[in-house]
Amino acid sequence: MNSRWHTAIAAVALFVLSACGTNPTVQPSDHSPKTTTVPNGWLSWRGPNQNGTSLETNLPSKWELNGANHLWTLDLKGRGTPVINGNRVYAWGYVGEKSELYEVLVCLDADSGKELWRHDFSDFISDIIYDRYTIGAPTIDPQTGNVFLMSTAGELTAFTPDGKVIWQQSMVESFGRGTYPNGRTGAVAIEGDLAIVHVISSNWGGQGPPRDRFYAFDKKDGKIVWASTPGVGPPFLKDSCFATPVFVWKNGRRVFYSGTGCGNVVCVDARTGIPIWRMQQSFGGVNSSVLYYKGKVIVTHGRANLDSTKIGRMNALKSDLPADTSKQTVYKLKDREVWRNEHISMFTSSPVLVGDRVYQISETGVLHCVDVNTGKDLWDMKLGTAQIHASPLYGDGKLYCPMNDGSFYILKLRDDGADVLSKVKLEGNCLGAPAAWNGKIYVFTNRKFYCFGKKGDNKGHTPAPPKPLLPTRGGKVAKLQVIPNEVLLEPGEKASFRVRAIDANGNVVGPVKNVKWEKYVPPTAKVKAKLDA
Repeated sequence: MNSRWHTAIAAVALFVLSACGTNPTVQPSDHSPKTTTVPNGWLSWRGPNQNGTSLETNLPSKWELNGANHLWTLDLKGRGTPVINGNRVYAWGYVGEKSELYEVLVCLDADSGKELWRHDFSDFISDIIYDRYTIGAPTIDPQTGNVFLMSTAGELTAFTPDGKVIWQQSMVESFGRGTYPNGRTGAVAIEGDLAIVHVISSNWGGQGPPRDRFYAFDKKDGKIVWASTPGVGPPFLKDSCFATPVFVWKNGRRVFYSGTGCGNVVCVDARTGIPIWRMQQSFGGVNSSVLYYKGKVIVTHGRANLDSTKIGRMNALKSDLPADTSKQTVYKLKDREVWRNEHISMFTSSPVLVGDRVYQISETGVLHCVDVNTGKDLWDMKLGTAQIHASPLYGDGKLYCPMNDGSFYILKLRDDGADVLSKVKLEGNCLGAPAAWNGKIYVFTNRKFYCFGKKGDNKGHTPAPPKPLLPTRGGKVAKLQVIPNEVLLEPGEKASFRVRAIDANGNVVGPVKNVKWEKYVPPTAKVKAKLDA
């Protein structure tokens, strides 16, 4: 009999000290970087400020196909965003058709587009239709330069900068990640020593019902650290959500804010996965990534509102934490809302924050400029007939706007509007956000991959590398965290664990050595079987 057992360590792998049976020995953690060269570039799809903006200057003001500033084009289809570290571009695209279609992560030379290495991913398990592949992005770890990607088929993989596979997790096989015809995958978020992904899953036990969930893995070895279910199920859960979390510090605690496929805006402890608060925003997903500005979370969605007959809106919510963060607080809209703008509806394209202004392209192809303090429309500009996934990028006083019809604008922003500096018509449709680095702009269509800008090293125009966010050394020990917090064992197999102490805010104090293990059978278990520790 080939039976399989799931076992969880103390249900959620968070122990109070009294459960250990002994006083643990905590060794201080060493959080210093181990690399000599700090990664520098456009390391994640929302950029270094988590809001679609570049700090770079001297970016292109004009372009034309096969003319001024057009450096190279690659025959690689894509619907996401490339990332860049130094002179290396990491692009996730797809080639072939129907049964011969497969996804590829390619590493390219920034000046020439020459392929340095590639890794292929087969679509062996999904139900994607209409070639809706690579709706997401790779992510570069700002500490090590390693590259993280989750394929459309759910293979979460960590690579060295030179393309060697470090570890891989099948999110479908191991954690019950669902696959859907729309193919929205999103990007891995690197937070300290964690790699965090956003999926819809139906796992086991308390995670059995299908829900929008976040999973955090140790970025070094791929061991699962925590799983979080901050949202709700039907009738609100209607979409697979690919919104990327936005991370901030609140009251000494590292938290993130995100929309979910069940129409909530959630706040989650980034170090432990404990849901802190949620607020039901709509029926169906909040897919656009949120913005954070001076204590406010700016949210855009394109689904049915709970309190009106209108579809979609932009609004600002209070970001503060409740007094009791040990359990999730459920807020109503009136508890959180600061302002609302019902003129904007967008299902998946994310806004850009520049100073105290938000720039959002609506689903009807209109660029809106909104006062982030009041929510009032300052001006708008028609760019196309429709917009789907593609988000704009800001840098050097200019807004770079790829549109669904393949048009790609450079807009010079003014207080009362914008001037069109340049416009090209690319082959295919633009569904991914552009990336900017070292005087160059990169953008995908579902037919080609383009690079515009200047050849060579433009160090005089690139910002200093950001300091990698390392786990904060914690204070007084409050809990123990077991890694992995979930294992799948077949008869005769063994598993090893490591334990670390965390403080009340989830910050790591250090590894723990002398822990006494107790045999444990969950009270909800249908089959009673004790496992040897």
